[in-house]
Parts: sequence; C-alpha cells; structure tokens
Amino acid sequence: MPRSYSSSARKDDLVILRKVQGLPWGFLGMMTAIACFGFLMLYSVAQGNFDPWASRQMVRFAIAIPLMLVVAVMDIRLWYQYAWLAFLAGAGLLVLTLIMGKIGGLGAQRWLSIGGLQFQPAEVAKIGLALAIARYYHRIHPENVGRLRTLIVPGLLIAVTAALVLKQPNLGMALIIISSGGITLFLSGVSWKKFAVAGVLAVAALPLVWSHMHGYQKQRVLTFLNPSSDPLGAGYNIIQSEIAIGSGGFWGKGFLKGTQSQLSFIPEKHTDFIFSTVAEEWGFVGGLAVIIMYGALVISGLFIAMRSHSMFGRLLAAGLMAQMFMHVFINIGMVMGMLPVVGVPLPLLSYGGTSLISTVVGLGFILNVHIHRDMKFS
Repeated sequence: MPRSYSSSARKDDLVILRKVQGLPWGFLGMMTAIACFGFLMLYSVAQGNFDPWASRQMVRFAIAIPLMLVVAVMDIRLWYQYAWLAFLAGAGLLVLTLIMGKIGGLGAQRWLSIGGLQFQPAEVAKIGLALAIARYYHRIHPENVGRLRTLIVPGLLIAVTAALVLKQPNLGMALIIISSGGITLFLSGVSWKKFAVAGVLAVAALPLVWSHMHGYQKQRVLTFLNPSSDPLGAGYNIIQSEIAIGSGGFWGKGFLKGTQSQLSFIPEKHTDFIFSTVAEEWGFVGGLAVIIMYGALVISGLFIAMRSHSMFGRLLAAGLMAQMFMHVFINIGMVMGMLPVVGVPLPLLSYGGTSLISTVVGLGFILNVHIHRDMKFS
C-alpha cells in the first residue's frame, strides 16, 4: 500500500511539474513587470518610502502568486464543473454586501468583512460571471449561438451581476461587467446587429438611468463635460490629473521628482490616479510604455484563448482578458479627462489588496486555459 501510494504521488507530482514547465513565461514575465513597476510607483508616491503602500502591495503579490499557480494547474474540467457554483457564490457575496457590507465614502457599500478579512466582492463576482458565461456557451451548438433565446441566460447573468454592483453603488465596476460581458458574447459568435439594437435601446434608456443615478454620480458626469465649472470641488481631481500628465512632457520630470504627486495635489495618487504619477515622472514615453505592456498582456491572453480547443477555455480566457482591457481603458481614459471619473483601479499598478489578488488569480485561469489548451470535453 505505501509503495502504491508513493508511486501515485510521484505520478501526480510529475503531472504538476509538466504543467508548471509548460507555462507561458513571456505572459508571466509581462504580468510581473507591470506589478514590479507598480511597486516602484507606490514607492515614489510615498516620497521614497516602502511604507505604507509598496511594502503591503509586494506582500499581497507574493500571496497571490501561489494562488495563481494553484488555479493554473488544476484540471480545467473542475473549473467547468463548478462554474455555476462560482457565479452563485459571487452573486451571494454581492447580496451579503448590500445587507451587512461596510459603508465607505459617499455612502458606498462595497466592502465585506468575513473572519477579519475585508475584501470587495465585486472583484470575486466578475470572475464567477466569466466562468458561468463560458460554461453556458460551451454547451450551445454554434448554429444556435446567434438565436435570441440563447441570449436570455447570459443576458440575465450580466444584468443581475451589474444590478447588484450598481446597488452598492459602483458605477465603474458595473460598466466593466456590462462591457466585458458584451465583448464575450460578441466573441462567442453573437451577431453585431444584435449589439446595434442593444446600443439603440441603451441610448433610449439614458434618461431613465440618469434619473436613478446618485447625486455625486451626476456631478461626475457634469464635471467630465466641463471640469472648470467647479475647479475646487468636483472638478479638482481631473484638473490636477491633467496638470500632472501635461507637465510630464515627453520624457517626464524624473523618478521621485513629480511635483503634483510628491506634494499630494493628485487625489488618490496611489490608487485610481496612479497613471497620472506615471505620466508626470516618466512622461509620454513612460505612459506609452505602460500602455504597450498592457496591450502585450491582453494580446497574449487573446492568443491563449484562440489556441484553446474547447469553447469553455476560449471564452473564459477571452472574457477575463476583456475585463482587464476595460479596467485599463476606463482608468486611463478617466485620468486623462476622456471619460467621467468612476473610481476604477489600474490592474497590477494601483494599490489595493482585492484588486491585485483578483487580477492575478484571474490571470491564473488564463494560464489554466493555456495548460489545457489541447483538452476537449463536453
């Protein structure tokens, strides 16, 4: 018996070892490079100190890496089997947040504390949503993908998740959930004509959406349209961010020499507006380099999705990459004044435990798709 067990254990170890050796190291290297640059920027915005942000972010990244590897090496069929459970767990946490979540600034109820661990359930729910949509379309015949009845279930999944997040309220995350969900549906084969109809309906519903928005959310939209209307109030954030980005010029002011960030003119300089600090200290070149790194990461993830032989793997990787793309697109557009300020962190760069860990774990699912790319299952 011991000999048999030992032989089985060695076989399992070899399987895991082969999976680890088969990881896309370029993809991992790009992820690590972005995270390490984030540590550097958190060190900078703390005026050359690892505390209070950089050191904590480094510890969280060190915790997230083993979680990522566990997610990556598990049999993809297990994730397929428990996809609906993951969605229900995420939705349940969102409901629990509305009941007993911690109320923060502007009355937002986005954080949940369980056993002394405080986290943002929306970050968990968006991964569960990607798993559920991927599983649903895995069982749909390609000829039926474009039919209206097959859109009911994924449409409800996206709507329920977005509605629960909006209730917190968290407009930025809701936009990411809706847009990335739409991208996933498009990649599954849904006709662009249906998206055109949905777009028209969405525009028609704008007055209704506006009437249900909170006062500060309306103010953010109005400030986006005319930041100078309230330069010391609602428009202060975006004005200071634009000053920082513009003052960086082509090459930037230099590391630790950004006046807007070092003198704390930039609001939330370690979270939502960290890209402003990047552009101020590293200039247009540094900002473009960060965008290129994100672009390379997203494109690599999409290549992983395309090489998967299962619909579940393809849509899971594509859905998670769509979420990251929308995070980057909204955050950078927001700090540059091209989009309203909606409080969206920049993945791997912004300070935040839940955001960092959920991003790294999400990338673990993409690695899982890469490892099991040749596996076909029903």
